[in-house]
Amino acid sequence: MLSVIKSGGVAGVDGYLVHVEVNITQGLPQFITVGLPDASVKESKERVKSAINNIGISFPLRKIVVNLAPADILKQGTIYDLPIAVGILTASGQISSKVLEDFAFVGELALDGSLRKIRGTLPIVMELKEKGIKNVVLPVENGKEGALVEGINIYGFRSLREILEFFNGGISVEPIKVNREAIFRADSVYPDFSEIRGQYAVKRALEIAAAGFHNILMIGSPGSGKSMMAKAFPSIMPPLTFQEAIETTKIHSVAGVLDDFVVRERPFVVAHHTTSDVAVIGGGNVPKPGLVSLAHNGTFFMDELPEFKRNVLESLRQPIEDKVVTVSRASGSYTFPAKFQLIAAANPCPCGYRNDPNRECKCSPREIKRYMGKLSGPVVDRIDMICWVSSVDPEDLSKMSTGESSSVIRERVIKAVEIQRKRFRETGINFNSEMSPSMLERFVVLDSSAENALITALKKYRFTARSYHRILKLSRTIADLEGSDIVMLKHIIEAVNFKLSEEIYS
Repeated sequence: MLSVIKSGGVAGVDGYLVHVEVNITQGLPQFITVGLPDASVKESKERVKSAINNIGISFPLRKIVVNLAPADILKQGTIYDLPIAVGILTASGQISSKVLEDFAFVGELALDGSLRKIRGTLPIVMELKEKGIKNVVLPVENGKEGALVEGINIYGFRSLREILEFFNGGISVEPIKVNREAIFRADSVYPDFSEIRGQYAVKRALEIAAAGFHNILMIGSPGSGKSMMAKAFPSIMPPLTFQEAIETTKIHSVAGVLDDFVVRERPFVVAHHTTSDVAVIGGGNVPKPGLVSLAHNGTFFMDELPEFKRNVLESLRQPIEDKVVTVSRASGSYTFPAKFQLIAAANPCPCGYRNDPNRECKCSPREIKRYMGKLSGPVVDRIDMICWVSSVDPEDLSKMSTGESSSVIRERVIKAVEIQRKRFRETGINFNSEMSPSMLERFVVLDSSAENALITALKKYRFTARSYHRILKLSRTIADLEGSDIVMLKHIIEAVNFKLSEEIYS
């Protein structure tokens, strides 16, 4: 007898519909799986056999052929255990095929018949909804994640026995519901800006960066507070929108790093300087999202930037500019979202004390040039803001005021973000840093003095066209923080000062 069970798979970060066809016929006992399965899918026959036997049902001793369609796409993982088991139970008459018409099944089976948590639930459920599926059966641990998708019923079960009883009318189970309005965190687990004494110029730069989703490079001596300010940065970022949370959760779910059923706040991903380019960008034999994709809609922090390998730094060019990562393999191309905000920190020289008022630099000009030369022009050109961090004398720390708290700064950031969302509501973007050249002409209006100052700066510092556009975006954010519709002279001057990079190499 033939049965067809609906399921799903993941390619990149997108789901696709899979039909699990199970045919049981007379013949020598065999279990054959076709449809381009990988090793973990082929091994499912042993898990399925044990699970069915351990829930008190005899496994059919016949020829069983399982086809995973479409047969030209590689099927990976353990997510097909449940649909294969349900297909066998249906084909052997244990479950009526009529009650399964509007259902899809995704899940991994343990040998005792219990269901285990899987990866990639959210993109699969989203695709199943698009294909008109009305109900999805998942492991109970994945239930809330699947329930984030509106317009589809998610049923969570702990075992294959419960599923069998549910479809045979033995038990009643209600669809899982999620309160979408109450999923975001109100509290912050990051350091507060009030804990950082002094460094007012750097705090101002970080506030601008948070308001417009701009990239920033902080350069300063060891112990000047670069890392601490970077770690406090998420505390002033605007909260995730529900759509952004869904986008980010999809990536974390596919990568298997989703701790909760949803990403509740903007990611803060830290890369060590020994990290490889594949780990940062993504890849592998079967491409998986890298760190920049895990930081989607959040912050990607790179401490000791010149210590990273040159190929890692150069690999950041495309995702910084295009907000996506494309990984090509013989099996096809995979595109991963990567709209991250780069926060980088660097010492000004190998010893770390160039321009430090309290310590003498021991590096030669040649050593400094070689060290900072690791940051190529194209990479630096893609960074919106370059901020020098001065060290603070320990004796002066106790005398300095604590400054504004993160909550106060965040209120200003949120107001500026709301201005941007209203401005871009029909364009498909959210932040000033995402504007295209045509949008700059429409949304960045300079007064005469600001325009003259910008032209003078372009001639004096020989900015590239990319730097020119980034200065305009940055000045638009500075104006938004002040609630100004027009970009004025002071906004342009501040933006130009943050973009200057000659001192990096001198």
